[in-house]
Amino acid sequence: MAYGDFIAVNKLDLAVNRGECFGLLGPNGAGKTTAVEAFEGLNAPTAGTIEILGRSWSKNERKNRSLREKIGVTLQETWFPEKLTVWETLRLFVSFHKNRADIAALSESMGIAHKRDARVGNLSGGERQRLALACALAGKPEILFLDEPTTGLDPNARHGIWTGIEAFAKDGGTVLLTTHYMEEASRLCHRVGIMDQGAIKSLGTCDELIRMLPAPSLVELAINGEVARKAAESVPGVKEAQSRGDGSVLYAFDPVTLLPGLLAFLAENGLKHTAVKTRDATLEDVFMHLTGKTLTSP
Repeated sequence: MAYGDFIAVNKLDLAVNRGECFGLLGPNGAGKTTAVEAFEGLNAPTAGTIEILGRSWSKNERKNRSLREKIGVTLQETWFPEKLTVWETLRLFVSFHKNRADIAALSESMGIAHKRDARVGNLSGGERQRLALACALAGKPEILFLDEPTTGLDPNARHGIWTGIEAFAKDGGTVLLTTHYMEEASRLCHRVGIMDQGAIKSLGTCDELIRMLPAPSLVELAINGEVARKAAESVPGVKEAQSRGDGSVLYAFDPVTLLPGLLAFLAENGLKHTAVKTRDATLEDVFMHLTGKTLTSP
């Protein structure tokens, strides 16, 4: 996908299996939304082909309509008529489809049944997102496309959305979601593609991606990259050092056994009061190791 000379998505080669929840993980501006809008048929790719359920988007609107019946979509921002009630909104979206979901069951499963008579304009952010997900499910789709479905939500609202996505997947539905939340990808996704600058940098299960790191554990230190690299060279057990913002991390297989040598190194370099923290590696560490960026980088 290109806009003039700017390439938003570059040679994206991706296959999502039926019944799978697949996540595109990356910071804002990585190309996730552009890719998903092409999958949804909202934008035509400037090169390459897209197949959804064995069919491609075409110039034949009748064929496209039959394919749209099989997908559900939530965008980054969804705007509903604010004077309609939740029930009226759901009834409207269900009416668009031949294969119609039961409104009562749908609102119950999304946790908004108690809001059936509330006007959309009076809903909280989390309730609006659950309503958006319910509308995406109004036609009993086979595939859900979710573009950062929980951005800006508080933890309780986020978990409510996750529950709805998990219920759809449990019933055999296929999900492709974009996110920059590591916890979201870890909980929901069978596989994850780490995306940056319009391309997939790495792809696999969460465990597979973490195993690609130099070591599965990290030691976080408030020291600069040059000192961290010296530590990696002189302290036994350190596999690699990497700068992280104002500090650094050391990759290790057993951080506890290297602590005595590391503390001695810090003392020798006048850094004996430096805070030291050990933890297991995460998907965000995979992303930072691949790109040098945080998942929230613009």
